[in-house]
Amino acid sequence: MARKLFVAGNWKMNTSLAAAEDLATALVEGIGSVKEVDVAVCPPFPYLVAVGSALGVSNIALGAQDVFYEDNGAYTGEVSTMMLKDVGCRYVIAGHSERRHVIGETDEIVNRKVLQALSDGLDVIFCVGELLEEREGEQTLDVVKRQVTRGLEGVGRSWTDGLTLSDRLTIAYEPVWAIGTGKTATPDQAQEVHAMVRGLVAELYDSSLAEQMRIQYGGSVKPANAADLLAKEDIDGALVGGASLKAKDFADIVRAGMGVRK
Repeated sequence: MARKLFVAGNWKMNTSLAAAEDLATALVEGIGSVKEVDVAVCPPFPYLVAVGSALGVSNIALGAQDVFYEDNGAYTGEVSTMMLKDVGCRYVIAGHSERRHVIGETDEIVNRKVLQALSDGLDVIFCVGELLEEREGEQTLDVVKRQVTRGLEGVGRSWTDGLTLSDRLTIAYEPVWAIGTGKTATPDQAQEVHAMVRGLVAELYDSSLAEQMRIQYGGSVKPANAADLLAKEDIDGALVGGASLKAKDFADIVRAGMGVRK
């Protein structure tokens, strides 16, 4: 089946209020009416309201970079699913490598975040990926398999309103060694892992859901390499870091995805 490509921009800890509003406005002008590719941006927490306002009624969705796994309480510095929904978020990223390897989040913490977000009505971009030493040690498939399996533990196939997990969750494969380094997995390297992840989803659930599941690639995606990556059979979009901070580059990546899907 033809899965609709999904390109999301992760702005990480970047921009100012004015820069965030300007970037969102420029994206609306450039790709705000695109329907062939699903598009979202994930600004820093303090700028969610302003960016959401700038996105307006465009086809660009609002997402957050992280979320906590409790509804409310004495959790200083954390943000709940209800808070994110309250300011207009549709998506949230869970398990990004920087949360895992810089902040120290475990597979179990990521799993709790995935479950909380899905249960509370947010769509999830669930990130997995290996370190450089793990790839060099030929452990890539084992590491990614562990992260997917533990991250989706207890996550059901079906959700409300007749939706399945593939309607609510996108898996993003991000080799850690390619994030912000300028290095990129070759299209064939990325395709190998994406195909494995799809096969694993079929084992965990069923082949029908696996065929519908969108699996993004992340890791130094740029306009120059986007088309080759997005043309691969099992690569269904991109989670874009640095290039999402430049309106033209991000728009060019989105445009690269238009027309490549089989």
